[in-house]
This record gives sequence, structure tokens and C-alpha cells, in this order.
Amino acid sequence: MSTRFTQVDVFSAHPTRGNALAVVHDADRLTDEQMAAFARWTNLSETTFLLKPTLEGADYRVRILTPLQELPFAGHPTLGSCHAWLEAGGQAAGDRVVQQCAGGLIEVRREGERLAFKGPPLVRLGAIEPDIFAKALAGTGLTPADVVDSAWVDNGPGWMGFLLRSRAQVLAIKPDFARLKGMRVGIVGPSEKGEDTDCDFEVRGFTAAGFEDAATGSLNAGLALWLTEAGHAPHSYVAAQGTMIGRSARLFIARHDADIWLGGHCRSVISGKVSL
Repeated sequence: MSTRFTQVDVFSAHPTRGNALAVVHDADRLTDEQMAAFARWTNLSETTFLLKPTLEGADYRVRILTPLQELPFAGHPTLGSCHAWLEAGGQAAGDRVVQQCAGGLIEVRREGERLAFKGPPLVRLGAIEPDIFAKALAGTGLTPADVVDSAWVDNGPGWMGFLLRSRAQVLAIKPDFARLKGMRVGIVGPSEKGEDTDCDFEVRGFTAAGFEDAATGSLNAGLALWLTEAGHAPHSYVAAQGTMIGRSARLFIARHDADIWLGGHCRSVISGKVSL
């Protein structure tokens, strides 16, 4: 089959400086095997497939695949898929787009030139188990004294969060992916007064597949829920991610009551057709 294809750069106003996402439109005729094979072939952190919704209230359905597995929810695939769907002529039934994914229904709204999604609830929270905590520290080269606070911030993919004292500490980490294998570790630290940066926090996300992610919506949504609830962050802030791998992603966080809205810019970089 041949269908529309879009490759979107997510979480950056400057194309190629955010996180790339492959989007296959009108994918209802594809089999699970074809989707998995294409996701492996793109070798991007995620590839998404747009399908007709099966739940009442949803405008479209998305399946989110990494080269290794399918995810119930992920942030940059949510915004990038919505951007591609709208650009292809998608029309929301209500004042917000409602995306159906394996993790449930996710609301997406426009915020000027940006799109923002409402973060799903955490499926795992609280203290990180001592053995997992120790393994994560070993893989990041941190000591317990470096960590201000830590917690599970898992809204589907399996992230844990570590708060450090400064942005500089976050940028100094040299991850050992052999030791981090199988874990998703998010590190966050605040910018210090007088620093030459436009962000309030620096974030790094080390994936279970053994690479550093350029911009991670699910991690940042989970971190925002935890950080604001614990009093470590204001209810509105900007996070930077991807700095150490040559990207300049910016994620815009706003908390309203119990809801976290996470936004960013999206730009289509490649458009065409895919033949499978």
C-alpha cells in the first residue's frame, strides 16, 4: 500500500533541533508486523501510525512504536502526530483535539504557534526501590549526595526522575548505557541566577534502548507533575533538553489545578508517501 508520510520535528522552533517523529497516515490497512518492521526501519525513537478512532469522543487513533516495542503513551509522538493530522486536513469535533492511544484519550490544544497536550495521570509514583535507585546512580555516575529528590514519574513508558542541584550537574553526567540497560532515567536540574540560558530547568532522558533522547514529552509531563506537587518548581516554567547531543528542544509547562499541560513547537521537515 501507498499512503501519506510526514516526518515532524517536535519541541523546537528551529527544524532539526528538536526530536524527529515519523508519522504514517491512514494506516488502518497495515498489519502489526508491517508497523513494527517500518518502525525498526526508520530507527527513530518513535514512529506513529494514524488510524480511525474506536472510542467515542476521539478524533483519531494513534499507535506509537519504537524500534523495539509499542508504547501506550509518549509525549513527542502525541504532539507530532496531532500536528501531522491537522496539517493533513484533520478537523476536531470539539474545541480541542482528542487523541486515542493505548493509554487512553489525550487532549491536545493550540497555544498560539505551539501545540500542548494534557499530561495523563501517573501509573506509578512514589519512592524508587533501593536496588533500582542504586543501579540508576551507577549508570549515571551520581552519588546519593548529588540527588536532591527522586521519584517514579511514570505515566506509561516507565520513567523515574532524579532532581539535582543545578543545570551544570545535569549537563556534566556521562551516562553508562550498559549499566542503565532496561531503565528509563530522567535527570532534571534548575538553572542558576545569572546563567546565560532561556530555560528554567535542564532535562536529560536516558532511554531503556541505550541512547539519550532529544526531547521527551512523557518524561517532562511526569517530572512537572512531581516537581510542582513537591514544591521544587513553579506552576509555569520552560525546560531545555537535548543540549548534550546537539539539539535545542524547549518544552513549555503549565499547571492548572491538578492538570499539567505540556507544549512545544512542531515543524514538518519531510512530506511525501510511504510504500509498504
